[in-house]
Amino acid sequence: MTPRLKELFFKEIQPALKDQFRFKNIYMSPKIEKIVINMGLGLDGNDSKILKSCEEDLAKITGQKPVVTKFKKSVANFKTRKGSNAGLKVTLRKNKMYEFLDRLVNIALPRIKDFRGLSSNGFDKFGNYTFGIKEHIIFPEVSFDRADKVRGLDIIIVISSKSKDHSFALLEKLNFPFIKKGDN
Repeated sequence: MTPRLKELFFKEIQPALKDQFRFKNIYMSPKIEKIVINMGLGLDGNDSKILKSCEEDLAKITGQKPVVTKFKKSVANFKTRKGSNAGLKVTLRKNKMYEFLDRLVNIALPRIKDFRGLSSNGFDKFGNYTFGIKEHIIFPEVSFDRADKVRGLDIIIVISSKSKDHSFALLEKLNFPFIKKGDN
């Protein structure tokens, strides 16, 4: 069964973007290629119990087993050792990506306390969008009582597009809650 957001994208959003930007064919319109979710653990990465619980939480959120990332070099000021655990990473593609996006936009983001919207400054020069979430417990899959510590997530949405404007239009059509200009 195909995700609801994927059907919406191919039936309505992609043709609308083609018309909006006057592309010659539908395949020139921007589309989401993958979503990368990172959870940094810092010093807690060395504790196997904390690592296991964070791994379970991230697996529940994304529906996919995360990969443990390692530090590439030692830095004394950050108390890091080369090769020790730095955090967790998940790369979502295809159906899981659309299901995660749907849950993120419609369920998780509205649960953030004092949420006014996402900043439109998170686009890089290639049109990819990056933003952070301070609390991983906004996802309903994670039990608030079982979580030992509230952790943050970095979410990178990789978009195949020619510019920031095309990527912004795509995410707006996917109901991303961006801060409107003039709102404080």
